[in-house]
Amino acid sequence: MEGVTRPTAQLAYCTNVHPGETLARTKSMLDQHAVRVRALAAPDEMLGIGLWLSAQSARELLLEADGIARFRDWLRERAIAVRTINGFPYGDFHGETVKTRVYHPHWADPNRSLFTLDLAKILAQLVEPATPTASISTVPLGWRADFTNEGCGASVGLAAAQLEWIASKLAETEDATGVRITLDLEPEPGCLLDRAEHVVSLFDQCFNTEQSRRYLGVCHDICHSAVMFEEQDDALELYARNAVRVGKIQVSAALSCAGAPKELAELAQFTEPRYLHQTCVLAGNGDVQFFEDLDLALEAMPDGPWRTHFHVPVHLEEIGRLSTTARQIPLALAAASKVDPPCFEVETYAWTVLPIHLRERDLSAGIARELLWTRAALERAGYQVHA
Repeated sequence: MEGVTRPTAQLAYCTNVHPGETLARTKSMLDQHAVRVRALAAPDEMLGIGLWLSAQSARELLLEADGIARFRDWLRERAIAVRTINGFPYGDFHGETVKTRVYHPHWADPNRSLFTLDLAKILAQLVEPATPTASISTVPLGWRADFTNEGCGASVGLAAAQLEWIASKLAETEDATGVRITLDLEPEPGCLLDRAEHVVSLFDQCFNTEQSRRYLGVCHDICHSAVMFEEQDDALELYARNAVRVGKIQVSAALSCAGAPKELAELAQFTEPRYLHQTCVLAGNGDVQFFEDLDLALEAMPDGPWRTHFHVPVHLEEIGRLSTTARQIPLALAAASKVDPPCFEVETYAWTVLPIHLRERDLSAGIARELLWTRAALERAGYQVHA
């Protein structure tokens, strides 16, 4: 309506879809894919990306003389703008087997905080001028079994202390650069934080200072929330009611089915050795049964609706006999205006491990379709979109 101010949304795609164990490989992948994605999805403007750097790539960039400035110029020459950083995967995210290694190091390990500090130094210099706030998403403390095995209470205390230390360093970064970098925990099924209520509980117990609330927050991944059978608006409203800032929303979709035999036969085609595909099944009494990986769920064959953590293209509502949780995305986008996240990041990293008959011949074109679909969804939700 005339006179109504529409909220502004920054849109990006997450580059963890591309291999990038070294800085040279990262740049090669951006040259090969991001340049073409821009030509297809945003030819007349900068292409927003959520940059993924491995720990090795980040260290190489910091050790290179004027490395960050030269990388920023390299990106600008290609009309690519870094809107956010995905600080979740630490090592080779495209190795032969990733599985639970993606949660290491966890937040009780000093290597996680050192890596995150490297990313903050980089992001503060890569964002475009006049950018007030930029998010780094990170591991939601760690994989729950790791913390249980190590003594959960002590490990959580160590993790909270390191996160508080990072918050103090981010305050120093803002004082020095004028850019507010936020660190945002990303709940994921099977991790110590896998529901909105867990995040709120952690903040209530550990992060009550003005500084911690300014620099620590949450990254809401729509796929992860859907797999846990959370209602998108309920999760986001819970954050808003408890003053937990949402620094980023990851636009993503999971696999879903009713549990019929023919559906499960098709779902079995999505078992693969690289990534963990946590699966939740909703029982008739409302309880959610959790399985660490898809193959374990298929062995148990529980009754009820299934949702599986497999990031599928966000514009697909159906894949054969299976459904996806893509219908959850508009619900999350509509609710997001209440928490005012600065960035929406399309994060479909599993293109290359889809069943062979579903793999995209032109990965860049597939990513561009996702961005165009998401832009349209954001506009329908009332946002003005900037790539």
